[in-house]
Amino acid sequence: MINEPAIIPEKVKKPKWLRVKLPVGKKYTELRSLVDKYKLNTICTSGSCPNMGECWGEGTATFMILGNICTRSCGFCGVKTGRPETVEWDEPEKVARSIKLMSIKHAVLTSVDRDDLKDGGSIIWAETVNAVRRANPKTTLETLIPDFQGNEKQIDRIIKVAPEVVSHNMETVKRLTREVRIQAKYERSLGVLKYLKENGMRTKSGIMLGLGEKEEEVIQTMKDLRNVGLDVITIGQYLQPSKKHLPVKEFITPEQFKKYETLGLEMGFMYVESGALVRSSYKAHKHAR
Repeated sequence: MINEPAIIPEKVKKPKWLRVKLPVGKKYTELRSLVDKYKLNTICTSGSCPNMGECWGEGTATFMILGNICTRSCGFCGVKTGRPETVEWDEPEKVARSIKLMSIKHAVLTSVDRDDLKDGGSIIWAETVNAVRRANPKTTLETLIPDFQGNEKQIDRIIKVAPEVVSHNMETVKRLTREVRIQAKYERSLGVLKYLKENGMRTKSGIMLGLGEKEEEVIQTMKDLRNVGLDVITIGQYLQPSKKHLPVKEFITPEQFKKYETLGLEMGFMYVESGALVRSSYKAHKHAR
C-alpha cells in the first residue's frame, strides 16, 4: 500500500479518531537531516507516511527502487503512471549506502511495477538485496514485491536471495480487485504468495479498507490468505491521494479494526497489524523475527 497524503471528499467526514501525529524525537530529527542532506529516496518521506517518526525511531525505513513511474494505473495509488525511465544499474549500491548512512536496522524494499522490462525488474531486485547485505550485514530485510505477472522465474530471483520477509499486497477484496487494481488479478496474487510460501519464505500481505468492501468479504480475503500459508497481514484505512483517485466510501471504526485483528489471530496468522493508520511496513521489524 503506497499512499500519498489524503484528500477526503466533503461528503465523507474525517472521523476524530483518524488523527496523524507529527513525527518527533531525536532519532527522527537525525534521520530527517541525513535524508535531506544526501537526497535519500525513502517512501517514508515521499509518501508522507503517518508512522514515519515511530518507524524511524525503531530503526526501520522503506526504500523504493526502479524509479518512481509505474506501468500500472491502480485506482488507489499516488505513484505516477506512465513510461518509466531507464534502469539505473548503480541503484543497488545507492540504496545500500542510504541504509548504511541512516544506520537502519530493518529495511523494507519496494518498487513500482515494471511490466516494460523483460525481467520485470527482478534482476535489480536481487542485486539490491545482495548490495544491502554486503554493506549492512546486520540489517534485516523485507521485500514488498510486485506480482511479476506471476512469472516464477522472476519470483525465483527473490527467493534465491532469501530476504527475511517477502511481502506482496492484495490491497482489496476479490470483488473490488478489477476496479482498485486494474491490471492485477486476485487469484494471481494469491498464487504468488502461495509459491513464495512453498519455497520457504516468510510471507506477508496487506489490504486497505474503506473502498466499499463488506465485512464478510474482508473475512473471506483473510481466509484466502491464510489458506495459502500467509504469516503476516496488515489491515489499514484507505485514504484518497487526490481527487482523481477512488473516493473513500467509509471510515472504518477502531472497534472494527480490532475485530479483524482478533479474527486474524484466531485464524493462525503470526502477526496481525490492524488499525486506521497501519501501512504495509508498520511494525515491520517485528515481522522479521
